[in-house]
Amino acid sequence: MVSSGLAALGYQYINLDDAWAERQRDSAGNLVANATTFPAGIKGLADYVHAKGLKLGIYSDAGNLTCSKLQPGSLGYEEQDAKTFASWVSIIEIDFLKYDNCHTDGTSPQVRYPIMSKALLKTGRPIFFSLCEWGVEDPATWGPGVGNSWRTTGDIADNWERMTKRADKNDKWASYAGPGGWNDPDMLEVGNGGMTNEEYRSHFSIWALAKAPLILGCDIRSMDLDTHQILSNSEVIAVNQDKLGVQGKKVKKDGDLEVWAGPLSQKRVAVVLWNRGSSPAKVAANFSDIGVPPFALVDVRDLWAVREEIKLFLLFFMN
Repeated sequence: MVSSGLAALGYQYINLDDAWAERQRDSAGNLVANATTFPAGIKGLADYVHAKGLKLGIYSDAGNLTCSKLQPGSLGYEEQDAKTFASWVSIIEIDFLKYDNCHTDGTSPQVRYPIMSKALLKTGRPIFFSLCEWGVEDPATWGPGVGNSWRTTGDIADNWERMTKRADKNDKWASYAGPGGWNDPDMLEVGNGGMTNEEYRSHFSIWALAKAPLILGCDIRSMDLDTHQILSNSEVIAVNQDKLGVQGKKVKKDGDLEVWAGPLSQKRVAVVLWNRGSSPAKVAANFSDIGVPPFALVDVRDLWAVREEIKLFLLFFMN
């Protein structure tokens, strides 16, 4: 993360997912890191990560077991586990908890997730709370005030069909996202080899426009130059991180040809012209599609070509 330059671009969390812990809690009922994988414990790992200027993310589940069935879940242990997670943070920074939804007792996520949310708040440590119930009970409608992001979809996979379906499902909830609470269509597959570079650019562009959490799902230790160039495009990242915090959305569709757009700060608009078909085509966006008034003089910049494209002056003639 540091040597590749990704940390300098704003990627800041190192997140552990499922199966980091021992299969059983200790005698005091605490979660314990797998001793073979983490000989210095999570505290030692947190110290190392924070010394690099990064933040540590951890994983648990709102059920009795995690999805892998290889470690205990937090059901009934929410407050205890929240204190454990906070105690592992040696420097007071915003850290991260992904909270899954496997092997539950059948009660609604709307009941179980706020319990952990309140437990995290009691620790006094700012911890980013990522709700992962896969959009089952429309978490965009109740996630604000409970967590900082919520999965709006099932799991992504490294193929064009699965990725585009995640984008479409996430788009439905665009109006619910905003600063402090974000729709999450799952991690990025960029660099995993199942799509072309052009498809990965589409993937990254839509996730950036949608203000989705940019969670890297590839092995960044062995990523190739094309993958690095996509993930390190600072101008596309800036669209994702824009302080206005408005999720861009699909504004026009003509078969496989789509226009996605959203407002940015400083009276700017981000636009994705997306050809989802298998043949070359021209995609057109009218000013009215993207929220730009008529008679506007605009600068257009291609963030992938990284150059000023053209200046346009558009006149609308009314009958």
